[in-house]
Formats: sequence, structure tokens, C-alpha cells
Amino acid sequence: MSAKLIDGKAIAATIRGEIKAEVDAMKAKTGKVPGLAAVLVGERKDSQTYVRMKKRACEEVGITSFGYDLPADISQEDLLDVVRELNNNPDVHGILVQLPLPDHIDDEEILGAISLEKDVDGFHPLNIGRLSMKRRDPLFVPCTPRGCIELLDRSGVTIEGKNAVVLGRSNIVGLPVAMLLLHRNATVTICHSRTQNLPEVVRGADIVIAAVGRAQMVQADWLKPGATVIDVGVNAVDDPTAKKGYRLVGDVDFDAAKEVAGMITPVPGGVGPMTIAMLLKNTLDSAKRTYGLA
Repeated sequence: MSAKLIDGKAIAATIRGEIKAEVDAMKAKTGKVPGLAAVLVGERKDSQTYVRMKKRACEEVGITSFGYDLPADISQEDLLDVVRELNNNPDVHGILVQLPLPDHIDDEEILGAISLEKDVDGFHPLNIGRLSMKRRDPLFVPCTPRGCIELLDRSGVTIEGKNAVVLGRSNIVGLPVAMLLLHRNATVTICHSRTQNLPEVVRGADIVIAAVGRAQMVQADWLKPGATVIDVGVNAVDDPTAKKGYRLVGDVDFDAAKEVAGMITPVPGGVGPMTIAMLLKNTLDSAKRTYGLA
């Protein structure tokens, strides 16, 4: 029997509807709406696409979008000046600096310069630090990990007491999603390139979150029957039958895994739409704090 599909596209659409209702209520009460600034450095096509999608999503829910397209050779100091200007703009409640940045820019310094109260990506060291501690709430949780947990919650998956395996230990997904699962009382194992007997470890999981960036690495026989699988990976593989010559797949061998798993996210259409929905939610939360509505 095939697994139940966790439709991230549909769940994200529901969340955007909820956000729009809250933005409309905020505007009626205060005359203000949330504002999100997106800073794009250089002309990477994938980054331009991501920023366009975020701007469209802002328009859909009534969030004001501020766009900054900067040249690839901008100096570190000039980029910091842009961040400082946005920190001081009262109409901006969230600042997003699209990664990756050019090699001559120090990512850590730029992200650390974003005001803690406007760090809607959740990458500020203080937000990550709070996330890693018991009984400390970060102002913002990174968008993709927050989206993974939201998918589990809205699909009726119990987290407490379950064995969860996270494949990958990146600062953007693996580590923060492991912390979120731990805070929700799951028993968490983080796997990586040095993990021994990886398939056996994964087979012990009730919940699998795959975020390694390797196409279709997780095989069906790695999964416990009935497990819930959240596939964060987005990988391009050659496909001569596709219009672009390639297609997108996750870190899980979806076609085989869906015959073993109880619930599973597709790629595309699973975690991806949730990342942008959580970015909008973080921006709304920031504006609510600013206007005393939180």
C-alpha cells in the first residue's frame, strides 16, 4: 500500500491564507502591514528565482516587499551599510540576505549584522544559540526546519516519544531541525558522512528527515514500514525526456520509498513551499511584536 502524501503545496497555501487574514486584521487595527526586505547580491539565476518567488508570496498575503539588487562586486562595507539602513527602517520587519554571497563577502559578518529583531531567516548566532538551549525561545526559527515541523504537526504526526533520524548536520537545516525535534521530546539521532551502518540506523526511525543533498540516497529498504519521511533535498538529475533536460528529485528514492513509508513528502511540492510560507510567518510575527499584537 502506498504512503499517504504530505502535500506541502496545499498546506503552505492554507498557511498563506491564515497569514493574509492576520495581515488584513493588523492593517485594519494599526494602519500598518509587515515589511520584508530581500537583499540580492550578484546575478545567480537560482537566487534571482528564489527572491522573485518570495516577492510574489509577499504580494499574495499583503506584506510589503522591499527589493535590493546589488552588484556582485559590492564591497563588504557597502553591503553592511545596506543592512544597517534596513535595521533602522521602521517599515521593515524582516531582512533576508539571499545566500550564497560572493566569495569576497564574509557571510557570517553580514548575517550577524542583521538586527536580532529582524532576523526572519533565523540565522543570527543568538537565535541559533537560544534554539540549542533548554527553556530558551529564539525570536525566529530557521524557515525550512520550522516548515518541516509544521508539516508533521498539520499531518497529525505525533513527535513526542518517537525515534527521529535527521540525515545531515548543516547549520541551515540539519542541526536546527534536530533541535526542534528534541524540544518536542523526540529521541533524535543525527547522521552524517561518518555515520557507520547508516541504513540500519535509519531503519530504527519513526520519523526520517533527509537533508544531505544527495539525489535519491535513502533507499526503501532503509525505512521502517510505516515511517514518516520528510525529504528536504532538491537535486537535479539528467532526464532527456524533460523539457529542460533534467528533473528535480529529493534525497529519498521516492517511488520505492512510498511503498514502505506511512507518510512521505514529494519533491518538488513538499518542503519547498513551506520554507517561503514560514518566511512570511516569521515576518508577520516580527511585525506583531513591533505593534504590540504578539
